[in-house]
Amino acid sequence: MPIFSTYDGTELAYHLHGEGEPLICLPGGPMRAARYFGDLGGLSRVRQLVLLDLRGTGDSAAPEDTASYRIDRLVEDVEALRAHLGLEKADLLGHSASGELAALYAATYPQRLRSLTLVTPATGILGLPATDQDRRDAAALRVHEPWYPEAAAALAHIQAGHATPEDWAGIRPLTYGRWDAEAQAHAADSPGQKNALAASLYYPENGLDTAPALAALRELCAPVLVLAGEYDGGPTPDRAAELAALFPYAEFAVQRGASHFPWIDDPGAFVRTVTAFLDAEVSSVQAGGIRLAYRTWGDPSAPPVVLAHGRCGSSLDWTDIAEKLAARHRVYALDFRGHGLSDWPGRYSFEFFRDDLHAFLEARNLSGATVIGHSMGGAAALLLAERDPALIGSLVIEDAPALLPLDPPRPPAERPPGELGFDWQVVPSIDAQLNAPDPAARENLGEITAPALVVGGTRSHIDQEQLAWMARQIPGGRFAAVDAGHLVHSENPEAFLAALRSFGIG
Repeated sequence: MPIFSTYDGTELAYHLHGEGEPLICLPGGPMRAARYFGDLGGLSRVRQLVLLDLRGTGDSAAPEDTASYRIDRLVEDVEALRAHLGLEKADLLGHSASGELAALYAATYPQRLRSLTLVTPATGILGLPATDQDRRDAAALRVHEPWYPEAAAALAHIQAGHATPEDWAGIRPLTYGRWDAEAQAHAADSPGQKNALAASLYYPENGLDTAPALAALRELCAPVLVLAGEYDGGPTPDRAAELAALFPYAEFAVQRGASHFPWIDDPGAFVRTVTAFLDAEVSSVQAGGIRLAYRTWGDPSAPPVVLAHGRCGSSLDWTDIAEKLAARHRVYALDFRGHGLSDWPGRYSFEFFRDDLHAFLEARNLSGATVIGHSMGGAAALLLAERDPALIGSLVIEDAPALLPLDPPRPPAERPPGELGFDWQVVPSIDAQLNAPDPAARENLGEITAPALVVGGTRSHIDQEQLAWMARQIPGGRFAAVDAGHLVHSENPEAFLAALRSFGIG
């Protein structure tokens, strides 16, 4: 357990989890020991978590001057930790009450901040206090939970000014998306992890003049992520969205099914969202209510090419091809829903993937772009080109199923063991459609107006005669066979690129 001395000589402790670029994490409570973070749902697999025990909490020493528990005074402890770690600029994460602390640090030391992640942050001193109505509205979303009547009664008692320890315990289920054994154990640890005296002094009795800080935050150049929980009452998603609007370079995300501790409620969703934000090579857009992650290459002013991956893949599948195409194009590769770092909502179909592609093109103002889709991504691109012919400038379909009924049909698939880079539910959902596809998909091929190239792999499991037939049904279609299996662009990239060049791409 490392220890350092802060500005007034108080010795503070921090805990390290994982390897990689450091991410300084400030615990909420207020004034709760950092161990409640755990490994933040597995975020330690991609970043080294530096979990600070604020003064007087956890393994950190209590200060001689209790006035230094004030939130604005704690800013200097964060700066002392950054200097101790030798970081020129810090990636900073603040949860709950420390969301405000992290924001004050950003306002005070903007030149020392690389990125700011605010997880279900408190918003009161930033001019957006959570109201009693906010908390009642959030609680009402849980009306069908078996514990709701007791929690609602406890919340009413607290808001009437008659709170008892039993009332505070009674509302704990509202702060978790799932009130299961893990959440109950996590909540039970809370009282023993908090410094009650420090918590009572965290917010000054007479308030803070935060006008200068708010003005500084409106000028903040660092990227900011504000992550809200769907069921959280402090802040609600609406209040968190107002907070995000304060920053000039902010992303806003709502984790579905989560409340105040999103890494407990759905670790995978939490890690994907935060990882996508912290990775400088990944961007995200909200498209049709789904957060879609994507990567880019090339000059932003060059003609755009959009790459759509196959089932169980991700944008990373296109890296080598994208780097080649980037010599003359602005290249975008997205992660479809249920894949990579995008949201995994649990419901999937070719039509949903079509809608993802459509929403992505619109969100990035890419109407008329060249779209290259592999397998499932190719099927999604075909469906989009049929429905919205003017949206796609030119179309490349790489070894995609012709959406003719499979004979014999695919049997039920068995999930492989271990962690997957995609939502397993994608597989049975798409297998069901492959076995009995909507006939309109092949009947409407003649509606496609974009010039189209269908690329097949001569050693693929996909029937190449069906692909050639597909190309003939498209008015501007042509077919090219490449010596490869199903993964044409990775198994024989030079031949794949040559096919693209013959089509005018490259």
